Amino acid sequence: MRVLIVKTSSMGDVIHTLPAITDAQRAHPSIQFDWVVEEGFAEIPKWHPAVDRVIPVAIRRWRKNIFKTMGSVEWKQFRTQLRKHHYDLVIDAQGLLKSAWVSRLVKAPTAGFDKHSVRERLAAWAYQHHYSVPKAMHAVERTRLLFAQALDYPKPETKGCYGVDRSRFCSSTPESANVVFLHGTTRHDKHYPENYWRALAQKLTSEGIRVRLPWGNEAEKERAYRISKDISGAEVLPKLNLNGLAGVLGQATAVVAVDTGLGHLSAALNIPSVSLYGPTSPALVGAYGENQIHLCASDCEPVTQVEDPAVFSPLTAEVLLSALEPLLPLTAAIPSE
Repeated sequence: MRVLIVKTSSMGDVIHTLPAITDAQRAHPSIQFDWVVEEGFAEIPKWHPAVDRVIPVAIRRWRKNIFKTMGSVEWKQFRTQLRKHHYDLVIDAQGLLKSAWVSRLVKAPTAGFDKHSVRERLAAWAYQHHYSVPKAMHAVERTRLLFAQALDYPKPETKGCYGVDRSRFCSSTPESANVVFLHGTTRHDKHYPENYWRALAQKLTSEGIRVRLPWGNEAEKERAYRISKDISGAEVLPKLNLNGLAGVLGQATAVVAVDTGLGHLSAALNIPSVSLYGPTSPALVGAYGENQIHLCASDCEPVTQVEDPAVFSPLTAEVLLSALEPLLPLTAAIPSE
């Protein structure tokens, strides 16, 4: 059986689809998946052994000039790739109009969420097979249930497995304990205050734990240098692609992450992590996996000092340290004051 997945973005949504593929492969060992995904995330589907072909799409870029796109060689090549193989089924795991539109370009039966479960109601009209999936479920469990119904097997009761082999990214064990700071995100109010990052870095490095700071754009690079300034043992990494970042995360002792797609990558690699939530809630889209701690600013005791962004003021570096300590090995644990 060959199935085409349409799940184009975002990074977290793409990563959240991997456990459903693991379930399907266990239920149908001979199944093969192809996957339509935004070009910026095309590395991710290749990490799962059940995924054969990755078909990059550039909807984010194409919609800037849709009429020019429709007449382009790139568009014709994309349609050719969609129709290169016969598919037994197309699963739109995203439930948006853009993903429904892509699924209808393929000459195969289509499956997706029903009109009460789908994210954009009109998208459900594109599917031949509709499935009810509660919106109150975590995104990983929603996708697992959709796949189970579409491919006719019982959804496992056990926790989902991403199916990503960490050894493909890092073959050696790091020489010393290190914590990766995933500090970059798209919204200002989702950023953790820089003063708190610095306090955390100073405490960790004073106990011999290295701090590593990746970045994805110039603003994140500048922030990384501000956080690490004059802190021996804090390292700003060179710019990396997703495979390179996976290698860094795969060698981490632990990760501290704001609400960002890379936090989900850390969870997929089974790295102990503390994820920080200010204006958002982890209930439906929080980091999913083993040893994943969610810290919500709304659960912390109020403080008099106001940081920027203010929503994170109660979630101080001391609160974060207390949550992080159990994730560190005994040899690297932070001693109690």
